[in-house]
Amino acid sequence: MNEDENLNVPDEELDNIIVLNDENGEEVSFEFLDIIELDGEEYVILLPVEEEESEDAGEVVILKVEDTENEEEESYVSVDDENVLNKVFEMFKEKFKDEFNFIDEE
Repeated sequence: MNEDENLNVPDEELDNIIVLNDENGEEVSFEFLDIIELDGEEYVILLPVEEEESEDAGEVVILKVEDTENEEEESYVSVDDENVLNKVFEMFKEKFKDEFNFIDEE
């Protein structure tokens, strides 16, 4: 998801589920986990809602939150800086260390 992602407003019954459009224009559902602030920027932590088990199951997606001209909408963009991704993920892991079982891959 290298291009701007557009946020669709979820149905009320899907409180923490958001739907984004990927670079191919296809809708992808995510579970919203948290927003982490780093150096004055906000990053959203999302967990893909997958129909089937895949080898990437359980991996989170970190996107930068950007404002749009419409105050009621936000845009999510991919983060290319590995250092920023690692810092945001470490902050997320520390914040939720008692709620999630993190597996370190080496």
